[in-house]
Amino acid sequence: MIDGGGGPSWPGDVLIVGDRIARLGEGLRERLPDGLVIADLDVIDCRGHAIAPGFIDAHTHDDAIVLRDPACLPKLSQGITTVVTGNCGISLAPYATREAMPPLTLLGADSFRHATMSEYRLAVQAAQPALNVAALIGHTTLRFAAMTDLTRAASSDERAQMARLLDACMAQGAHGLSSGLFYEEAYAAPADEVTELARVVAKHRGVYATHLRSEMETILDAMHEAGDSAFAAGVPLVISHHKCAGPANWGRTRETLPLVEALAKRQQIALDVYPYVAGSTVLREDLVDGVIDVMLTWSDAYPEFGGRMLADIAAEWSVDQKTACRRLKPGGACYFQMNEEDVERVIAHPLTMIGSDGLPHDRHPHPRLWGAFPRVFARYWRARGLFTLEQAVHKMTGLTARNFRIVDRGVLRANAMADVVVFDPATIADTATFEAPISASLGIHRVVVNGELAYAGGDPEPRTLACAGRMLTHKSA
Repeated sequence: MIDGGGGPSWPGDVLIVGDRIARLGEGLRERLPDGLVIADLDVIDCRGHAIAPGFIDAHTHDDAIVLRDPACLPKLSQGITTVVTGNCGISLAPYATREAMPPLTLLGADSFRHATMSEYRLAVQAAQPALNVAALIGHTTLRFAAMTDLTRAASSDERAQMARLLDACMAQGAHGLSSGLFYEEAYAAPADEVTELARVVAKHRGVYATHLRSEMETILDAMHEAGDSAFAAGVPLVISHHKCAGPANWGRTRETLPLVEALAKRQQIALDVYPYVAGSTVLREDLVDGVIDVMLTWSDAYPEFGGRMLADIAAEWSVDQKTACRRLKPGGACYFQMNEEDVERVIAHPLTMIGSDGLPHDRHPHPRLWGAFPRVFARYWRARGLFTLEQAVHKMTGLTARNFRIVDRGVLRANAMADVVVFDPATIADTATFEAPISASLGIHRVVVNGELAYAGGDPEPRTLACAGRMLTHKSA
């Protein structure tokens, strides 16, 4: 049994009654509470397996897919029982439109119909997804809701409108604010615009997560900006999918991680990371340098090209890669822009959580959508030995619940919510690849969500057994 706190594991049983963990310990079969007998219980034989809290995906773009496809098999089959949505400044609420424009297309352009957080919460409850959902509110979404020209800083009236919207969303249960200053629609926002909104979040004891303004040459400046904004507002900071992108920046985690540690001396800070050297986002010419590999994940103009390398498409068209990129837009791509040694340094850092950052609407998605969490065990614990098994679980459970202030989840203890994953430490592994990204992982034995058996591994055709997920609402500590 691995309780999610990072400490040693121990042999034992877990008794679930209703939607909560009733007891933990050894030999519970022989000493059940009065009124309970073995014949009345569903018993899962976990011998030879690890019992852990359900994994919490610290960084997702699952806002719309939990409504469209509530079975949530890509995540459930990894042992994930809770997803944090609304990252990179993009959330479904509070914004209602049918316009298709980047970066909103990351969530599906026809999905924006929730003018309030309450509307989105009701939609999740009606869809009854297989996973729990904890939502952040996107700064870019707030800008779309309050502004007509996103190429400039918001005016005082527009800031006030964004603050009112955010305040209402926090009161209705959102867990915090996210920003995506890297994207054009938010890039013009100065730091004080974000700080002003983060102060609203602080009033509700929420969290601020950011896709930094730059993950390339000026990454240190961007980290200082994020740290200063969060510190001035008095909110915990999460640096999203931390990386040093582009060959010119490889190795610079030797600079960024000490900066994180320096910031941690004055403020609460955390990182999330996905376990791959390739990222994925919308097609952008500035990310195409002719050096790194770029794989197309979708294109409206050429849907048949999904999964192909941009260099091959450009050669076929007898054009350079930037020209090919322009022709393929709107679309998405995987950018092989990181160095493995940097990934290892970040993933091993004690302040780092695991997030998939999967894009469920891509036609040929990055394999992280289906394989991120088991890959951490297979590659970085079992093969590379960067941390203990208990530390790996902590990065996926207790650490994430603490940083996002998700109550009664991410831990095995009496009276905690019964989100549980049972897996085989010896065989757990990802099977999704860049060539064949839609593939369930190995070694996940059972997944329980809110006390109901949601997934059983080993079936020839993986399937969701129950949809018992809930919309989680933030409660001020």
